[in-house]
Amino acid sequence: MKRFQAVIFDCDGVLFESRQANLAYYNAILESFGEAPVLPEEQGRAHLCHTAASPEVFRVLLGQERVAEAVNVAAAIDYRQFIPFMQPEPGMVEALEALSAKVPLAVATNRGTSMPEILRHFSLSHYFSTVVTCKDVERPKPFPDMLTMASRRLRISEQDILFIGDSELDRDAARAAGVSFASYKGDLGADIELCHHGETVNLVLGSAAGQGEL
Repeated sequence: MKRFQAVIFDCDGVLFESRQANLAYYNAILESFGEAPVLPEEQGRAHLCHTAASPEVFRVLLGQERVAEAVNVAAAIDYRQFIPFMQPEPGMVEALEALSAKVPLAVATNRGTSMPEILRHFSLSHYFSTVVTCKDVERPKPFPDMLTMASRRLRISEQDILFIGDSELDRDAARAAGVSFASYKGDLGADIELCHHGETVNLVLGSAAGQGEL
């Protein structure tokens, strides 16, 4: 079995269950424009809010002509009010503890300025060697730019990296970057499918490493 020298994680849907937080955030912005909120049962629109970078969300929900204004509105919102809605995925912290002791870890997320604050809030910053957000690259996922940048920062070849994501944007970014992809709690046609973070430890460190409390 292939041995990976580094692991990159998506944030939303992988490190955290954050749909409630994301909808609350985008609905606050929509409210300022007098628009109806996105409801959880609106699968397409809710999925967009969960996976895409903010400019793309604004383009779809508000129209291209209001993207710049929406970006300015978003910049004035303190995302910390929505962080309590985020729920760490089961076994995530234990997995980061085990993995970071053996291989460098990174985050590659279509989030922007909220990501560092989220990691600080949950005391996770020290587990990651680098964090790449949509603010660091010209093109967010599904383009490969984030993964390429993370690979460069980690000084590890793309072919030796595992990227764990939960959306088609993550899958397509991994393919474009030449990075191995594992889908987390989703059927994305990936060669590797994970249902729990303990499986990540087993995969990366070996079958014996993830046993016990994970």
